[in-house]
Amino acid sequence: MNQSEKLKLAVVIPVFNEEESLPQVLKDIPADLVDEVVVVDNGSTDGSAELAMAAGATVLSESHRGYGAACLKGIEYLKSNPPDVLVFLDGDYSDYPEEISALLAKYREGYDFVLGSRVLGMDAFGAQLSKHSVMGNKLAAFFLRLLFGGNYTDLGPFRLIGFRQLLSLGMADRNYGWTMEMQIKALRKNLRICEIPVHYRDRFGGESKVTGTFLGSVKAFAKITITVIAYFLRLKQ
Repeated sequence: MNQSEKLKLAVVIPVFNEEESLPQVLKDIPADLVDEVVVVDNGSTDGSAELAMAAGATVLSESHRGYGAACLKGIEYLKSNPPDVLVFLDGDYSDYPEEISALLAKYREGYDFVLGSRVLGMDAFGAQLSKHSVMGNKLAAFFLRLLFGGNYTDLGPFRLIGFRQLLSLGMADRNYGWTMEMQIKALRKNLRICEIPVHYRDRFGGESKVTGTFLGSVKAFAKITITVIAYFLRLKQ
């Protein structure tokens, strides 16, 4: 790939009651790299959608509650004017949006799918990841390695993928299994995959819906385990 070639890049941000953090996320997205920011409101009862519109983002509404459902809504919208590259980013300001440039640099090197690893970031940058999240990620990575040969360290939400390659995966999960599904299907499609260490901090206000709480982590890991087993059994048929 020509390193100077301008790539059309979109960002999808699933949001549920993130009015405290979302303005910070949108402010830190590098405007020189990103052509469109799509915020998918997943049933917020606060001012998240209005704040996103005021900041210039495209705002969609997804009534079916679930992380995967919100991501799928964003993908469906982008099909009408597809980007070259798509970034998924959370709205709680735990990720560092300015690191989109680091993910994009790896894509320009020839990778199809670039994951921001919080686990690698713990050693590299002192990324702040809870003990139960670290344990859950290690178990998930073990299953992926054992059953699919994947060499992942994290199931983090901050990720970049070529849009054409993403569509080829046929993503379907509408809840917690979204990230695991993508990583399994990327392996099965033989996408060129890499992880890079990224910074990570405690969420900026609001309440965590998934891995920020012990119960949320247990629910997420249960869904992830079911997703891994289901895909493994399907491949064995």
